Amino acid sequence: MYRSWLERDLKTWAAQGLIDAKTATVLLKEYDSRPSSFSVGRVLLIIAALLFAAAVLLLVAANWEAIPRLVRLAGIIGVLWAAYFGGGALLARGAERLAAAFLVLGALSFGGAIALVGQMYHLSGDALQAALVWFGGTVAAAVLFRSGAVTVVAGFLAFVVSGTDWTQSYSADQMLLLWLMPLMAVIVIALARYTGAGRARHLGYLLLVAWLAFIYSEYSTATTAIAIVVFGAVAYLAAALPQSPLHAAARSAGSAPAFYAYLVLMLGLVVLHVEFDAVGERLAVGIVTLGAAIAGIALSGKENGAVRYLGYVAFAAETLYLASETIGSIIGTSGFFLVAGLVVAAIAWAVIALERRLASNEDKAEA
Repeated sequence: MYRSWLERDLKTWAAQGLIDAKTATVLLKEYDSRPSSFSVGRVLLIIAALLFAAAVLLLVAANWEAIPRLVRLAGIIGVLWAAYFGGGALLARGAERLAAAFLVLGALSFGGAIALVGQMYHLSGDALQAALVWFGGTVAAAVLFRSGAVTVVAGFLAFVVSGTDWTQSYSADQMLLLWLMPLMAVIVIALARYTGAGRARHLGYLLLVAWLAFIYSEYSTATTAIAIVVFGAVAYLAAALPQSPLHAAARSAGSAPAFYAYLVLMLGLVVLHVEFDAVGERLAVGIVTLGAAIAGIALSGKENGAVRYLGYVAFAAETLYLASETIGSIIGTSGFFLVAGLVVAAIAWAVIALERRLASNEDKAEA
C-alpha cells in the first residue's frame, strides 16, 4: 500500500516539476531494493519451526514413560543449544530468514526445557515463576541475537505471563500484579525498537491497554474509569501536540503511541457510559466523547490515519447513541442535534483559532 502511495506522489511531484522523471524512477527503484519487512518465505519458515517443535513435543509425550530421564534431559537441552547455535551461525552467514526459524525454535524449546526439568526433578515453583523465567530467557535471546522474530515470541509470552492463574502463585502479591504487566510492556516496546521489529511494538502497546483493563476489573468504579480517561487524554496530548516535549520521541516511534493513547481515552469514555445511569451524566459524557473525537481528528487527522478513523467511528457511534437516548420525542432529538451542532461549531472555531495562532508563531520564528 505504501509503495502505491509513494509511486503516486512521485508522479505528482514530477508532473509539478518539483523533481524530474529520472529522479522519481531512481527513488522508486531504491525503495524496491530494500528488503521487505514481510516475506512469505520467512513466515513459512517460522510456521515450519512451530510445527517441528510441536512434533517433537508430541513425540516425547507419546513415549514419555519409555524414555529414560537422562535421555529426556539431554534431548531437550540438545535441541535448545542446537537451535541457538544454528541460529547464530546462520546469522553470521547472512541467512536471516532461516536463522529466525532456528531462533524461534530455540525460544520455544527453552519453555519446554523449563517444564520438563521442573516435572522430572519436582522442583519447587509455580506456573507464574516458570512463565517469567521463559519470558526472561526469551528476552535475553532476543537481545543477544538482535532477533525480531524472537522479540515477537517475547511479546506473546508477556501475554502468557499476564494470563497465568495468579491466585495459584505463592510469590505473587497485589503490587506485582499491578506493575509486572506495564514493566513487560515497556520491555517489549524497547526490545522491538532495539531489534528493529517495528510491528512487535504493537504487542507492548496492547499489553498496556490490557493492563488498564485489568486495573478496572479489580477496581470497577467510576473514579477508576475517569482516571483511565485522564491518563489516555494526557498520554495522547503528550504524543500528538507539537509543543509537547515527548512529541519528537513519539513521532520517531511512528503513529502507534498516539493511536493507542487515543484508544485508551475512547475506551475509558465507553466505560463511563456504563458507569453513569443518570441522563444528564450520560449526556455530559456524550458531549465529552464528541469533543474528544473531534479533537483527535483535528490534531492527528492529517498525519495519523488510525486516530482519524477511530475519531470518525467514535463521533458517529456517539451521535447515534445520544440520538437513541433522546428519541422519545422529536423535540428531544432536534434539541440534541442543536446542542451537538453548537458544540462542534465551538470546537471548530477553537481549533481554527489555535491553528492560525500556531502558524503565526511559526512565521514569526522563521522571520
